[in-house]
Amino acid sequence: MDREQLMRTRVVVIGGGWSDEREISLSSATECRRALTEAGFETVDLLDLAAHDFVVQLMGGGYDVAFVALHGRYGEDGSIQGLLDILHIPYTFSGVSASSAAAEKQIAKAVFKEVGIPVPEGVDVPAGTVLSEACVDSLVERLGLPLFVKPAANGSSFGITRVTERGQLASAIEAAGAEGGRVLIESCVEGTEITVPVIGNDDAHALPIVEIVTGAEFYDLKVKYEPSAMHHVIPARLEPGVYARAQELAVRAHRALGCRGCSRSDFIVRADGTPVILETNTIPGMTAQSLLPDSARHGGIEFPELCTRFVELALEGRA
Repeated sequence: MDREQLMRTRVVVIGGGWSDEREISLSSATECRRALTEAGFETVDLLDLAAHDFVVQLMGGGYDVAFVALHGRYGEDGSIQGLLDILHIPYTFSGVSASSAAAEKQIAKAVFKEVGIPVPEGVDVPAGTVLSEACVDSLVERLGLPLFVKPAANGSSFGITRVTERGQLASAIEAAGAEGGRVLIESCVEGTEITVPVIGNDDAHALPIVEIVTGAEFYDLKVKYEPSAMHHVIPARLEPGVYARAQELAVRAHRALGCRGCSRSDFIVRADGTPVILETNTIPGMTAQSLLPDSARHGGIEFPELCTRFVELALEGRA
């Protein structure tokens, strides 16, 4: 498809929805729509997944491709991807299986371990679990303090607690399991926090690594949506061999999960240079402060071009 044909592609940007990340998603969707319009696409509509007539609008729009700008439940977990597959509408980013596997952190960890990517030590338990004193003692002895408790299927730091005292564990499990599902209890990996964006399908490659610098205990909600210049160091200040290793592991994670279009894997690099993966995001944030667009910009890819590439990758092999 040449450039002129591509610009005539009818694009629908899908945002909003019902997850905790609804407002973030709407910001991403608005900026992606603006970028695609700036790039020259003739038709770029924006639909809110939560609209009562969403499916009617989607089916009646004659769209050639959907740009998925949803985060969290119904957006990154394979739900919208399944609907778009049924409607035979090509879409940006990963399909049903990769999306659902990455969204369930305990499943993603199993995939990462299978392909030799270091992961934090930990366990997962059902929401609502009440641990006995003996179980708490065993966990603290095994994982140490501090440790992290997080929902197995949520994003953007919602429901995460950094536990520094054994007495905090019960309330942390309750907070993480507030919406059901499973809860991860993991050791706290100390080191340099980085994120590694990857773009592409079969030819996936890593973008510049972003080092995340904060004064907070972890990269929480407040920090995530402050101006990027306050917290992003690009390229990350790592030894060349460690830098290359982190990029290689991010691409390995992308391929092992079966991701398409893009992904963004978060790591902690230990003092010995070992990158330990925390999670892989299949639809990273696309706001002005977001990590992947910031990395791409440092790699020479401006935002309109980046969004255009995602449309091209969505259409790749589906013509």
